[in-house]
Amino acid sequence: MATAFLAPAPDRKNLTGPALRTFFRIADAWGLKEQEQMRLLGLDSRSTFQSWKRGAVSAIPKDALERISYVLGIYKGLQILLPKTADEWVRRPNAHPLFGGRSALDRMTSGNVADLFVVRQYIDAQRG
Repeated sequence: MATAFLAPAPDRKNLTGPALRTFFRIADAWGLKEQEQMRLLGLDSRSTFQSWKRGAVSAIPKDALERISYVLGIYKGLQILLPKTADEWVRRPNAHPLFGGRSALDRMTSGNVADLFVVRQYIDAQRG
């Protein structure tokens, strides 16, 4: 019987640098304020945020990687759906019941990782 060889899952240390660099590029594209970035990352401490922004961290928590993964998926989905207005969409009021007239960014910055998941699901569903 043949044994399947699976590549080892990348560890948080190897993912941290690329994940944070990508997150901060998306934050710039979306014009996010520092507080909005901190909420998306699930951070309360400004000093921790500043360390992460400088790249002065060896490994971020699994929760933060999950949050960044959702942000990346949302960003990618929007670039596919709305190539000309994707970056502005996150701030626009949205009439869909998931948003209740508020923007996707309002939902995403609630502090709950589940809200990032919901927005990601919504974008993926729009893509079909």
